[in-house]
This record gives sequence, C-alpha cells and structure tokens, in this order.
Amino acid sequence: MVQDGGGGEYGEFAVARAGHLYRSACLLTAGDTHLAEDLVQETLGRVYVHWGRVSRVGNPAGYAQTVLTRAFLAHRRRRSSTERSTAALPDLPGADADPSLRLTLLDALAGLPAKDRAVIVLRYWEDRSVQETADAMNVSSAAVRTRSVRALARLRELLGEDLGEYARS
Repeated sequence: MVQDGGGGEYGEFAVARAGHLYRSACLLTAGDTHLAEDLVQETLGRVYVHWGRVSRVGNPAGYAQTVLTRAFLAHRRRRSSTERSTAALPDLPGADADPSLRLTLLDALAGLPAKDRAVIVLRYWEDRSVQETADAMNVSSAAVRTRSVRALARLRELLGEDLGEYARS
C-alpha cells in the first residue's frame, strides 16, 4: 500500500524537480527525449512509493537523482536499450546558443559507454563529489575517478582540447 504521508509535499516535490530530472535524463541518454521522459516517470514513481522514508532523509532531490541514474544504468543493461526512438531535441536553443555545439556535445556523449556518460553527467553537470557519484552509481570512488579520466580523455579526442566551449552552450 502506497501512501503520500506528506499530503501535497510529494506533488510539490515532483513539480519542482521534474524539469531538472528531465534535463539530467536527456544528458544521460545523449538526447533521447522519449527515453528521458520514461526514466523521469520511473524515477518519480519510485520516489512516490518510498516518499514517507525519502521525505525524512533530508535530501529527496539527491535521492531522486540517484534513482534516475540507477534507472538509466539498469536500462542500458537491457538488450532492448539500443533502440533509439528519435534524434530530435524538444527544446529550442536560446538566442545566444549555437545548436550545432549542443548537438556536437550530445553526439560526443552518445559515443561514451553508459557508465562513463553517467559519471560525466553526475560529476560535471550535477556538480557532485566523487563520493556522491560513487554512491549514486553503487561503485567505488576509485572507479569514478578512473571513469572520469577515461571519459574526459575520450571527449577530448572527440571534441578537441577546448571542452569549455561546449560546456558553456
């Protein structure tokens, strides 16, 4: 039996975090918006089921991000995860954004293995520490450091040495 012990607290949380979770999911999936939506729905569903416990933890946003990351990694382990439903991005770039830079970055992220991509998103998009990333991915901190070095080296190969240009877009 599932109960929303906090009344409308879960609803407020879901509305406040859904956009951020979606953006993170889009990065994790390298632009697959349909899969990103599915992952966000799965995440919010899992958070709802455990909301009584999660809301008392003190950091439900961090818990949700961890659930999202683990849902993504579990999806990548499934055989059907190689299907891509679309290559189009749903959001329009800002007036000063260069859409080709964004697409280049998403293509480069798609070229990384799923776990390396998850490390990059958590460490550099979510600005999490090595230990927080390790906890979210259920791996050691040494594995996170190793994957970070390897993934950044691969991104440098794909994008060139000036990664800052892509990070600003």
